[in-house]
Amino acid sequence: MSDRLAEPLKAVLGARTAGGLSKLGLTTVGDLVRHYPRRYDSPGTMTDMGALTVGEHVTVMAQVREARVRSMRSRGGAMLEAVVTDGTASLQLTFFAKRPGVLRMHEDKLRAGRTGLFTGTVGEYRGRRQLTHPDYLIVGVDAADEGEAMLEASRPIPIYPASAAVPTWRIGRSVRTVLDPLTEADVPDPLPAALREERGLPTLLEALRLVHTPDDESAYRRGRERLRFEEAFVLQTALARRRAAHAALTSVPRPARSGGLLDAIDARLPFPLTGAQVEVGREISADLDRSRPMLRLLQGDVGAGKTVVAVRAMAQVIDAGGQAALLAPTEVLAAQHARSLRDLLGPLADGGMLTGAEGATRVALLTGSLGATAKRQALAEAASGAAGIVVGTHALLSEHVQFADLGLVVVDEQHRFGVEQRDALRERGDHPPHTLVMTATPIPRTVAMTVFGDLETSVLGERPAGRVEVVTHVVPADNEAWLRRTWARAREEIDAGRRVYVVCPRIDADEPEPADEGDAGAVAMLEGDTAADAAVPLASVAATLEDLAGRPELAGVRMGAMHGRLAPDDKDAAMAAFANGEAPLLVSTTVIEVGVDVPQATMMVVLDAERFGISQLHQLRGRVGRSDLPSLCLLVSRAAPGTTAHERLDALAATADGFVLAEKDLELRREGDVLGASQSGGRSSLRLLRAVRDAPLIDEARALAVAVVDADPSLTDHPDLDAAVAAWLDPEREAFLERG
Repeated sequence: MSDRLAEPLKAVLGARTAGGLSKLGLTTVGDLVRHYPRRYDSPGTMTDMGALTVGEHVTVMAQVREARVRSMRSRGGAMLEAVVTDGTASLQLTFFAKRPGVLRMHEDKLRAGRTGLFTGTVGEYRGRRQLTHPDYLIVGVDAADEGEAMLEASRPIPIYPASAAVPTWRIGRSVRTVLDPLTEADVPDPLPAALREERGLPTLLEALRLVHTPDDESAYRRGRERLRFEEAFVLQTALARRRAAHAALTSVPRPARSGGLLDAIDARLPFPLTGAQVEVGREISADLDRSRPMLRLLQGDVGAGKTVVAVRAMAQVIDAGGQAALLAPTEVLAAQHARSLRDLLGPLADGGMLTGAEGATRVALLTGSLGATAKRQALAEAASGAAGIVVGTHALLSEHVQFADLGLVVVDEQHRFGVEQRDALRERGDHPPHTLVMTATPIPRTVAMTVFGDLETSVLGERPAGRVEVVTHVVPADNEAWLRRTWARAREEIDAGRRVYVVCPRIDADEPEPADEGDAGAVAMLEGDTAADAAVPLASVAATLEDLAGRPELAGVRMGAMHGRLAPDDKDAAMAAFANGEAPLLVSTTVIEVGVDVPQATMMVVLDAERFGISQLHQLRGRVGRSDLPSLCLLVSRAAPGTTAHERLDALAATADGFVLAEKDLELRREGDVLGASQSGGRSSLRLLRAVRDAPLIDEARALAVAVVDADPSLTDHPDLDAAVAAWLDPEREAFLERG
């Protein structure tokens, strides 16, 4: 980045203006010129006033119908009332002052017939919508001279992502202040000149001017096209370099052998492998047999049998003399995996013990909450090689944990395992282990190739035999008869010896939103969705337990609680009581979202379901239907018909296909949300590129990026591209790659 682009806005625009922009995350000239307009208004096109909602912060284009100043006898002072219109509906503008003279300036500018942009928060007074003390810009008036006024009145008006403190036109003026003096030398262009010329694309500086100060619609479209291609190309170059770097590494081949642990596990499996499991198993087995470290993404729908595929891969590595580590996102899930593996392996997990079968190994659990003695034993088993499988959280990757011969790392839930961790594995010793990354969230192909372009991808498209599809219904939260039937049905399941989950978005009633890592994704407030009734508090574990205890339908039913604030031992105890039927109804937050396996669980009730995203609801639903027992999921919601939240729930009720739902999720999410802001709250480097819409462009950019990297692996001949790639992989920005 050139010195001009790195220059602080404070030095260019002054402390006051820069202070407002910093609240939008804009601190340098480079940040500001990359803050693209989200849309463009034409001076002759009015905003639909009828679509405005109270409480919404808006920028509207409208024509002034009238404006007048009058004194206020009751409270003293003066007020200006103006009315603006889109030609059909109207909006009132209100300004207050101590003296009428203070308002004359506004009255003079707000003359009937003039067109302007008006920004503020929509309020309501005596049944009329209004903006109080709005900021505004009058087209053809708020300009330095006649020429600028004519230009303002004729060209598209950029509308920027803004805030109440910094309206869109102030951002636009600030952009022009920093953009106008820039030269080509000030703005390094990551696109190779030959590629740019071949595609007929403008330079980066030209593109920035086209999007910020377009003369017409074709200008900003041309600029956005170039910037969109640049995003795809830089990202694909970054991924191509990562693939090339990975291909240059060597790992220890772990070939399959007959008569070992893998064959013994296959003989123990209580069910036949699906065709997809067999095929994916072959792909992974071939990868493990190579000297290049495997880096593969294994994705499949809920209940597709990913764990069995992973266990068979771990067994192949153990047969070849190596060890496998299984990484889980939480300690609860790590403990669950350890139990499941021991149950699946039986005597094959008792290596070195009297109960152990021939050729058995051990499964060690290593988490931060283990007692000192248990931790020492687990560390010793990992270091000596006695434990062929070591299960834990990402702390297993720390330098304090030693393995005798780590041959395979299996990562459960890719969205908690990003670029940084993948690099940590690559750098582990002279021969990095093979890596298998599993996700229970189906990822559309376009997202997979954009975000996980450095991984090979395998898909499990079949459900194992004996699994049932879960019937899903939406239950209106204000229909008391339906709610009574919901809890009566829960009682029927419990009386039949089955288990019921009740999921809440919060732990405590007075908590504004989830407070711990395990619950961090619970409330999915997507832009454009508003709560159906903000006065009704969100369901919490504590309040729901109290409410259900008083329900006659559930009289005498023992209930448990599960959430991220519980101590690890308490979590284990709660899950054990639920699984064995001691407390057959479990009220929980989303800590049970992934991996928890209780075959007797046949019913789930999700309260305030409109507050969750499609992917999360699909994962939650996957906790039931894990056997051949008929299963049910009820989504209790206050979402009004026609809202995006209601559409999400309808999609869940209509299909159990996770890949179909993933595509629907892409359609419904707000702009930038899929590949957008990082989990830490930062802004994404992907501003214009969209995975579904731009799939052909991403494909094309990928091929071009591979060609450039093949010819110039270190990008020595492309220093500006090299710098852009480095910016992509900066630790502060790479968190967006972890979202999935």
